[in-house]
Amino acid sequence: MATFMVTRVPEQKFIEGVLFPAVVSPEPAEYLDFERFAQSVRDQRPRLEALVHSSGALLLRGYPVRTADNFNAVVEAFGYEELPYVGGAAPRTKVVGRVFTANESPPDQKIPFHHEMAQVPTHPSKIFFFCEEEPRSGGETPIVLSHHVYKKMMEKHPEFVEKLEEYGLIYTRILGEGDDPSSPIGRGWQSTFLTKERSIAEERAARLGMKLEWMDDGVKTVMGPIPAIKLDKTRGRKVWFNSMVAAYTGWKDARNDPIKAVTFGDGTPLPQEVIDDCMQILEEESVAIPWKHGDVLLLDNLAVQHSRRFFEPPRRILASVCK
Repeated sequence: MATFMVTRVPEQKFIEGVLFPAVVSPEPAEYLDFERFAQSVRDQRPRLEALVHSSGALLLRGYPVRTADNFNAVVEAFGYEELPYVGGAAPRTKVVGRVFTANESPPDQKIPFHHEMAQVPTHPSKIFFFCEEEPRSGGETPIVLSHHVYKKMMEKHPEFVEKLEEYGLIYTRILGEGDDPSSPIGRGWQSTFLTKERSIAEERAARLGMKLEWMDDGVKTVMGPIPAIKLDKTRGRKVWFNSMVAAYTGWKDARNDPIKAVTFGDGTPLPQEVIDDCMQILEEESVAIPWKHGDVLLLDNLAVQHSRRFFEPPRRILASVCK
């Protein structure tokens, strides 16, 4: 059986007395083959889940996870139900099983902090990432605890947060027909709704509570008002559950103006200075651990936001999302 020894890496932070993220590794002299490791994940799942619950994120480092197939088997070993990637913005490619590429936008584009699919009602509860190929430099996936961001924002901008809680947010995005890999939000409407039929896209959008406005060469999607602050019932705390900063600063391409991409739920614009302060809080409170080949990172998507730094290729990070 594999050992899941709680270990330390330099980048971790103590937040409210808890190490973030939790990190586990095998004993130094331990030899593991992949099948033993996968079985150990199944056998010790309650302990691993307890670490995720207490910390919000868990990094498994030093285990024999080498390929996309290995990673898919690890996701399966945890036993979470698969969530189809419907409504997300990032361009991705399916690799194997439940595994697809992480956001494929160019390496010189930074991806701002966000909860995965916070702009739609049905979002993943868990996200897995896997480092199949280390970046030459950069390319970290910084993570931050959202309840901590909520507290900091309440301290600095209580009136803004109260308005956010009252009205929520509206997200607007224009999608082309096909994917645009040059854009961090370049997923076209056909892959967004997993269909080539407009009528089916409309049905699937309606189930998400999303409005579609068809254009000559694409479609405008309008989602909201949708809550921007949520209650994490399992931990009894409010979380900054939104893609406000990501939309306002990062939803930019040939079709989209980020300033128009997100507003208060009553349609009024968001103040630039508050967005800037929120960005600073996210960066200051985040943890960025350099990727190593074989790393598996499990995030509680309700508790933790993630982003991506610039990088020098090659870099290949794979992902899987779960209900």
